[in-house]
Order: sequence, then structure tokens, then C-alpha cells
Amino acid sequence: MPPWNSRTRSVLVTGESIMANWKTTDIPAQKGRLAVVSGTGGLGLEDALGLARAGSEVIIAGRNPQKGADAVARVLAEVPSAIVRFEHVDLASLESVAGFAARLRSQSDRIDLLINNAAVMTPPSRQETSDGFELQFGTNYLGHFALTAQLMPLLRNGTSPRIVTLSSVAARDGALAFDDLQAERSYAPMRAYGQSKLACLMFALELQRRSEANRWGVTSIAAHPGISRTDLLHNAPGRWSAAGLARTLLWFMFQPASQGALPTLFAATSPEARAGAYYGPDRLGEMRGSPALAKVPPRAEDRAAAERLWRVSEQLTGVSFA
Repeated sequence: MPPWNSRTRSVLVTGESIMANWKTTDIPAQKGRLAVVSGTGGLGLEDALGLARAGSEVIIAGRNPQKGADAVARVLAEVPSAIVRFEHVDLASLESVAGFAARLRSQSDRIDLLINNAAVMTPPSRQETSDGFELQFGTNYLGHFALTAQLMPLLRNGTSPRIVTLSSVAARDGALAFDDLQAERSYAPMRAYGQSKLACLMFALELQRRSEANRWGVTSIAAHPGISRTDLLHNAPGRWSAAGLARTLLWFMFQPASQGALPTLFAATSPEARAGAYYGPDRLGEMRGSPALAKVPPRAEDRAAAERLWRVSEQLTGVSFA
């Protein structure tokens, strides 16, 4: 998979024509591939469904066993032949992440696809993970950073392995507060969420650069779902918060989760997906539509900041990609 080069107009035009109206039925056969998807509902469930329909074996990873069981049941109800199971992992706990990775290493010698999808969004007051990180930065970003590092040996053994990391339109306004990454001095829900999703995007881009430099043979791509009908706004701010009520009452402004999952599934499966690229919906300012190349915010292109974020992340999580 050649790297994306924004100066290559012919690639852009070809990519746009291929992605137009791209659907899950366009996913190439995935039989024989093993995928790990974090998140049991919303986008994660839709990712699992799309991959299972194409023949992939799927591990749905999440912190709630009941939701995990429900997700597996949903996949089997729609794809009776699916090979799918739930594995417990709490991305807000580095101990849980390490245990999950160790279990997978004991069960298999490879993983072909990792989708870093699970997230928490805008809890009204500052909360912490079990390791003392601000909840959104710790779960959305640091948990996936640690998970990816510890699954890298399995991914390097995979067949055309890919890692897709979920960012958000909120990354456009995100900024890395290196002097207060855990929002200990000042916490604003959306600012912390934007920081976590900017970090996810910068991680995906930096991971591709490092994979190329170190010849890891693993493709890293970023994606975002636009504005989609998931339970994020119900789960964290709460159903009766202003954001939760907007999600409930203005449901028609949010595209279905199945549509929001398409950029991720394109990045995860399409032969035309570009290494180191960023995908999102193609209409209404990337809020909804079919998969297309997304605009990378200028802050995400700061390589010095990305390298600093990588070093800080290794220090905070105690894991390394060495």
C-alpha cells in the first residue's frame, strides 16, 4: 500500500471516483483475516458487522460484558456464519489493556486488523482513569496507544496488517496542552475531548511514519465518522444534559451509525485506502456522506509535536514500540 502524497493529483482524482457512494457491499472478501475492534456499540458494532459480513473473524473488545454479549448476539443474528467473540478490556486501565494484550498473544500468533474505536465524550466534570489520567485523554488516546504497542508483535505477523485509529471533527479545534495534558489546572469537557481526538490523529500519522522508517510492515490510517447517531452523548454528558437532549431531539441531524462507520471500514479494507491518510464523510463539511479524504488540521501536521507526544505517551503508559 503506497503512502498518500497530497501532491499527486491523479491519485486524488482516482481515489475520489473509487470512494464515491462506497458501501459495505464494496468491502473485499475478508475470509481468513482476524480483526480486533474496540467498542461494543455504535460505530464499533457497525465495524464488526461489516467485517463479519465480509468473512473476517472478529474480536469485539470492550469493558461491559453485557454490552459485549449483546454485540456478539447482534452480529450472529445478522451473520449466522460469523466467527465473533467478545473480549474484556477497559481502556481506562493500563493493567486491563496489558492483560487483554497478553490473552490475545496467548491465543493467536497474528492479528490482521486493529480498529482503535472506543471512546468517551465530554463528561461534564473532570474524571480520572484508574491510572490517574484525565478520562478522555486516558481512554480515547493513551489506552489505544498502549494497546497498539502491545499488539504490535501480532500485527507484524499479520497479512497486510492495518491499524485504523478514530479521530473526530472535534480534532479541528483541538490543541495539545503539553503543560496540562491531564486538565488538572483547567478542565473544559469539549476542549479535553478535542485534545484526545487530535492526539489520536497525530498518533495515526506518526505511527505510519515510524512503521515506514523501521520497516514494521504495518499500515496506519486515521478516520472519523462525521456526526453520527451513537450513544457517546448519552453515555458521558448524560441523556438529560444539553448535549444528550440535542442528540435525542435532533436525531435527524445525525447520520446513522452504519453510515458513520463507512470511512473506518473503507480505511480498514479497501485496496485503495492510502497508508498515512485520513478519511471521513464527503459532504456538509465532512459531517455526513460517503468516505472521502478528510482535511488534516494544521496542528496534526506538526511533526515535532507528534514526536513529543509519542515520547510523553511512552513515559505515561510505560510501553514502547521498540
